[in-house]
Amino acid sequence: MHDTTRTEIASLGEFGLIEHLTKNNETKNAGTILSIGDDAAVIDQFGRQCVVSTDMLLEGIHFDLMYTPLKHLGYKSVVVNLSDIYAMMATPTQITLSVGISNKFSVEAIEEFYEGVYAACDKYNVDLVGGDTSTSKMGFVISVTAIGEVAPDKYVTRSGAKLNDLICVSGDLGAAYLGLQLLEREKKIFLENPGVQPDLQSQSYLVKRILKPEPRADIVEWLQEHGIMPTAMIDVSDGLSSELLHICKDSEVGCILYEDKIPMHDDARAMALEFKVGEAACALSGGEDYELLFTVKQEDYEKVARNNDISIIGYITEKNEGAHLLTKGGNKHKLSAQGWNAFV
Repeated sequence: MHDTTRTEIASLGEFGLIEHLTKNNETKNAGTILSIGDDAAVIDQFGRQCVVSTDMLLEGIHFDLMYTPLKHLGYKSVVVNLSDIYAMMATPTQITLSVGISNKFSVEAIEEFYEGVYAACDKYNVDLVGGDTSTSKMGFVISVTAIGEVAPDKYVTRSGAKLNDLICVSGDLGAAYLGLQLLEREKKIFLENPGVQPDLQSQSYLVKRILKPEPRADIVEWLQEHGIMPTAMIDVSDGLSSELLHICKDSEVGCILYEDKIPMHDDARAMALEFKVGEAACALSGGEDYELLFTVKQEDYEKVARNNDISIIGYITEKNEGAHLLTKGGNKHKLSAQGWNAFV
């Protein structure tokens, strides 16, 4: 735990704050030639190709500080970007981090956020090489750019899915969405009865899925080790249906998705029942699971089927057949994107 000392950010100034937060920043990758402290970082790719992705997280839109610990937020800010790099079958190597901070935050609070950032960098062997800090009048603003590397032309896009390819997904879906609904419910109860402390111990899996997701580095490594090259890949940040429709659109194909093959955790099924929402709706439209959705050739079926953490959930069809969900009851529905929309 931190002590209760509060250091005002203004007492350090922008450069003093950056220096304070990055004084123990060590590099882990040989490719990081020059890190924080100059006008720009210098990265050597050693004949590999560079992959770059940027994400923004805004207070009140992407996170609620009432139930999001700052350390978890720092961690999540990094890993959601790393997930995009893994979704290209690439290895993340560096990040830059920019934050807009209002004066309601103390230096200690921002330190806590950075603890989470460094924890994610350590776990995934990534270097923090730069960024920016600014005053914000609109709450906490976070922007992370992730840089990764991949052997020449070994990256996987959303546009390579072919007829009869198998549709696969890692892990389980819908748990993050249900974790968020649970936290929102507990927040409402707390605001109405400030003395009531939520007991979330029994729902640690769902809460962890929303507050501290993990990108699927392990799945990428497993695919590489077993010589499986996905034909298309995307990470599940906006919901399964949205992501699958991205692959279909960019690959100019259709698909059949089997409802009964969609993987869900038992805790998520139980919570869906409690909230009286359909399991399939949570998995299809929930988002923020950060699992990998990918397609492979039919010939890779036996290899993929051996991995208990990968589910084969459908197959690719001709474009003119459209994208459809086959329900448990045997009905065929047009697949629609009802996942997260940043502009609603």
